[in-house]
Amino acid sequence: MATFISVPLKKSSEVDLVKPLSKFITTTYPAGEEQGEYIRAVDELNKLRKNALGRPLDKHESSLEILLRYYDQLCAVEPKFPFSENQLCLTFTWKDAFDKGSLFGGSVKLALASVGYEKTCVLFNAAALASQIASEQNLDNDEGLKTAAKFYQLASGAFGHIKDTVLTALNREPTMDISPETVGTLKLIMLAQAQEVFFLKATSDRMKDAIIAKLANQAADFYGEACKQCQYKDNLPKYFYFQEVLSVLAAKHTIMQANAELHQSMVSKQKKRFGEEIARLQRSAELVKTVASGYDEYVSVKDLSEKINRALVAAKKDNDFIYHDRVPDVKDLEHIGKAALVKATTITPPLSQKFADLFEEMVPMVVQQSMSNYTQRKAETVNRLVGTMREATNLCNGVLASLNLPAALEDLSGDSIPPSIAEKARAVVQLGGLQSIEQLIRDLPELLTRNREILDEALKMLNNEETTDNELRTKFNQRWNRTPSGDLYKPLRTEGANFSNILDKAVQADQVVRDRYTAHCDMIALLCKPENELNAAIPSANPTKTLQGSEVVNVLRSQLAQLDEMKKERETLEGEIKAVTFDMSTSFLTALSQDGTINEEQLSISQLDQLYGAYNQRVQTTLRSQEEVLGQIQTSHQEFSSLKQSNTEANQREEVLKKLASAHDSYVEISNNLREGTKFYNDLTEILLKFQNKCSDIVFARKTERDELLKDLQQSIAREPSAPSFNVPAYQTNPAAPAAPAGGPTPAPRTVFQPQQPQAKPQPPARPPPPSVIPQAASTPPINAPPMGPPNSNQPPMAPPSQAQGPPYPSYQGYTGCYQMPGYNPYPYGQYNMPNMPNMPNMPNMPNMPNMPYMGYQQTPGQQGGYPAAPPPGQPYPGYPQQPPQQQPYYPQQ
Repeated sequence: MATFISVPLKKSSEVDLVKPLSKFITTTYPAGEEQGEYIRAVDELNKLRKNALGRPLDKHESSLEILLRYYDQLCAVEPKFPFSENQLCLTFTWKDAFDKGSLFGGSVKLALASVGYEKTCVLFNAAALASQIASEQNLDNDEGLKTAAKFYQLASGAFGHIKDTVLTALNREPTMDISPETVGTLKLIMLAQAQEVFFLKATSDRMKDAIIAKLANQAADFYGEACKQCQYKDNLPKYFYFQEVLSVLAAKHTIMQANAELHQSMVSKQKKRFGEEIARLQRSAELVKTVASGYDEYVSVKDLSEKINRALVAAKKDNDFIYHDRVPDVKDLEHIGKAALVKATTITPPLSQKFADLFEEMVPMVVQQSMSNYTQRKAETVNRLVGTMREATNLCNGVLASLNLPAALEDLSGDSIPPSIAEKARAVVQLGGLQSIEQLIRDLPELLTRNREILDEALKMLNNEETTDNELRTKFNQRWNRTPSGDLYKPLRTEGANFSNILDKAVQADQVVRDRYTAHCDMIALLCKPENELNAAIPSANPTKTLQGSEVVNVLRSQLAQLDEMKKERETLEGEIKAVTFDMSTSFLTALSQDGTINEEQLSISQLDQLYGAYNQRVQTTLRSQEEVLGQIQTSHQEFSSLKQSNTEANQREEVLKKLASAHDSYVEISNNLREGTKFYNDLTEILLKFQNKCSDIVFARKTERDELLKDLQQSIAREPSAPSFNVPAYQTNPAAPAAPAGGPTPAPRTVFQPQQPQAKPQPPARPPPPSVIPQAASTPPINAPPMGPPNSNQPPMAPPSQAQGPPYPSYQGYTGCYQMPGYNPYPYGQYNMPNMPNMPNMPNMPNMPNMPYMGYQQTPGQQGGYPAAPPPGQPYPGYPQQPPQQQPYYPQQ
C-alpha cells in the first residue's frame, strides 16, 4: 500500500433522468419556449450524469471538476422538482465502495428514491477522487505539495459534510461506506495527511525546528485519532481496506512522533540541553525501530532511521567527551507543542468553478407551492367578492319577480305582453331554449362516469401494488426492508378521497339543478313559444290605464332604474376584480433568499388585502345601496297595489307574469350552472388524469424496486446453507487403512518432490547419509572393481553396475506395468552393507558376493571435483531413477 492513503470510488447504476423529468415539465408548465428550454436542460443534466458517473475517471482535476459540477447541479435542481417516492420518483442505485462482494452475491448495494442519497454518493466520489489526485502529486516540489494539501482538505471537508447530513438525507440506514462512523474516520485520515503535507513543506523550506516539531506532533495526533477510530469501531475492521489502513495509520502515527522528537532534539541542542537532545534522539530511534519491526511492509523508514542514528551517535560522542550532561528520563521531558495548519474545507455549493445552473429560470418547488397556495387564496377572494354581488343580484331579481316588477308597470292595458316579458322570452330563445338545457343535462352523467372511471382505475393500481407488497412482506418478514406501500400511498389516498368527495358533492349539485329545472320547465317552455301563443297563454284583465300618469308609477320606474344601474355597476366591478393580477414569485424568492423559508400565509394575506381591499369596500357599498332601494320599492309597490283595481282576472294575469319572470331568471341561472358543471367536469378530468399518471409512475417505480429487491433476496437466499451443520462420525472422517495383501511386498514410501527453482547450472545429487550399521573389515575388492582413490567428503553414491536390476523405480503391486523380480529389495538405496547373495535362478552370471563395505567413488579421467564423469548429453546418470517431465512425483499416487 502506498504511504499516502486514497479512497476507492463508489459505482452507480445507470438512471434515465430524461423521461420522468420531461414528463413532469410537460404536465406542469404550459407548452411554449419556456417548456422547451426546460426539456433541453433535462437532456444536458442526463449527459452530465453520464460523464460524471458512467465512465472511469482519470486522476486529474478535470475529472474532479465534472463530479463537482454534477453535485452543484443536483443541489440546484433538488428544490425545483418534487423528488420523492410518491411524487417524482427516481431510484438511484449505488454499490459499497469497500465491499467487493462474493462470487455469487455481488457487492453490497442500496437503491433509494432520493436525490439526497444521490448527492451524498456523488460527494463521496468527489472526496475519494480528491484523495487519489492528492496521492498522485509529486511532493518534491512546492506545486505538488500545495495541490496535495488543497485536495486532502477538500476530501476531509466532503467526508465531514457527509457525516453531518447522511442520516437526514436518507432517512434510513446507509451502506457502511457512507455511514457516519466510516466517513468520520476518513475525514480524520484526510486531515492527518494534509497536516503531514504541511510538515513536508516546512521541512523542505528549512523552517525552524521548533515549528517543524509542532507540525509533526499535530500530524501524529491526527493519525492517532484516526487509528483509534479504525481500531475501536466494531464495524470498520470488517473491511479489508480498513484492516490495511489501520497498519499504515499506526506506522504514520509513530513516524510523526519520531519526527517531532527528532526536530525537538535539534531545538534542545540549540538551547545547549545536550542531555535532553540525547533523550529525544533515543526516543525517536526507539519509535523508528518499532515501525521498522512491525510495519516495514507498509512504510520505509530506512532514511529516517539512518538520520536519527547519525545524530544520536554524534550527540553521544560530544556529550561523553565534552559536555557530560545528564540524560533525563523520557517521561521527564517537556511535551512538544502542536500547530494545526489544516482545516477541512467547508462544503458550500457551488463547488465547481464553471458551474452554471441549467434550470436557472425555474423557480424552486417551495416557491411553486407557495404560488399555488397564493393562487388558491386569490381565487377564493375573487369568488367571495363575485359571489356576494351575484347573490345580491339574484335577491334583487327575486324580490322584483315576487312584486311582478317591472311587468306590473308595463301591463297597464291588461291585454298585451309586457315589454319586459317579451324581452325575456327573446333572451331565452337566443340562449337555446329547452333543447340547450336538456342537452347539457344529458351530458353531465357521461362526464361524471368518465371521471369516476379514471379515479377508480388510479386507486385500483395503488390497491393492487399494496396487496402485492403486503404479501411479499408477509413472506419475507424482516428481509422485506422497504417502505410499506400503505405508508407511502397515504398522501395519494388522501388526495383520491378528496376527489371522491368532490364528485359526490358534484352529484348532489347536479340533482339540485335538475329539480329546479323540473320546477320551472313549463314556464320556460312557454317563454320559448312564439309571441302570439305566449300572449294567448297569458290571461287578460280589466284595463288600468288611469294609473299611467300617476306619481306612484313614476316613482317605481325611477327606483327600478336605480336597481338597473346597480346591476350594471356590479358587472363592471366583477370584471375589474377578475382582471387583477400580481406576480408573487418575486416576493417569495426574496423571502426565501433572506430567511431561508417562506411564510406563505402571511405574505399572501397581506398582498391580497392590498389588492382587493378597495374592491371589497365598493361591493359592500353596492349591497347597502341595494338594500335601501329595495325597501323603497316595496313601499311604493304597496301604494301602487292599493290603487289598482283587484279582481280575479287581474290576479291570475299577475301570477302568470310573475312565473314567467321567475322562469326567465331560473333559466339563466340553470344554464349558467350547467355550463359551469360541464367545465368543472372537463377540468377535473385533466386533474384526474394527472393524478392517474402520478399513481402509474409511482407504481411502476415501486415495481422496479420490488424486482430489484427480489433479485437481491434470491441471491442472498442462494448463498445460505441448505441444511444446518451436523457432526460426521469419526469412522467416516478417519477411515482405517486397508490391510496389506498377505505375502505381498511392503510398498515403498511415497515421495513427493517439490518444484525446484531454476539453477544456473546442473548440480550433482546430494551425498546420502552415512551407513546406519558399523562396517565390517574391508575385504578384498571384487574383480573388476574400480581402483581406489582418495576419499572425498562430498562424493555421491557409487553408480550401480550396468546389469539389469529391475525397474528404475519401485512399483506397487497391482499397479499397471508392475512386476516383481525374485530377490528384489524395494529399498536398495541407502543400504550400504549388502548381504551375501546366492546365484539367482534368473541371473546365472551373478557370483556370490560377500558383504561389501561402503566404498568412495574413484575419480576417473576427465572428472573434476571427485564427481563421476557426466553421462553423454541427454542421458541420465546410470542406475538413477529419471525424474519424469514437468516435475511429477516419482511414485504412483494413492
